[in-house]
Amino acid sequence: MTQNQVREQLAIAKQQGTLIEVHNLPDDDYFNVGFVVGLDPTFCMLISIDWDGKINGLIVIRVASILYTARGTDYLLTVSEKTKVAHRYHYFDTWQVQRFLDQHPAITQGNLLQNVLQDSFNHDLPVVIGTRKYKGSDDFVGRLTELDRIQLTMHYFNEHDLSSLWEYSVLLAQVDYVRTRGAQAATGQQILQDLFPED
Repeated sequence: MTQNQVREQLAIAKQQGTLIEVHNLPDDDYFNVGFVVGLDPTFCMLISIDWDGKINGLIVIRVASILYTARGTDYLLTVSEKTKVAHRYHYFDTWQVQRFLDQHPAITQGNLLQNVLQDSFNHDLPVVIGTRKYKGSDDFVGRLTELDRIQLTMHYFNEHDLSSLWEYSVLLAQVDYVRTRGAQAATGQQILQDLFPED
């Protein structure tokens, strides 16, 4: 798909409030599913939905990194049916993402990347950062320690070497996606609290 086609499909999904698949990694085994809640000239924001049909946080994805999108697939139909069960048994929004968006609608307007990063920085929330350099082969889970209009610096943990926190700086122009306010971020928060309480 061309970038214009991708943007058009994202805009339609946002307007109609329908689930969409967003394929932004070369390995097709993993892709994002969600509801588009924001779209700016560079990024889209989705309420991420996992395979169990429940909300799994927010994700902002660089539109130029999206290979293609899909709507109306059997996979999406299955996930949609699972969301009904998640609603019925009250586990659809464990992380209170919809409530957060209702209370902070401005986060879905303007510069989406900066909005999400600033929210995480201001509230000391963990984030998951995926970069152009690693293209989904690795991402970084940690806390932002510095943030400006040009770059971010974060302390992150490496699950294969928990001897210390590591530091990573990256230009915002190299960020492909950011996940926050979901399971991966919450797990990161617990690890940071328990294993690196002074950092």
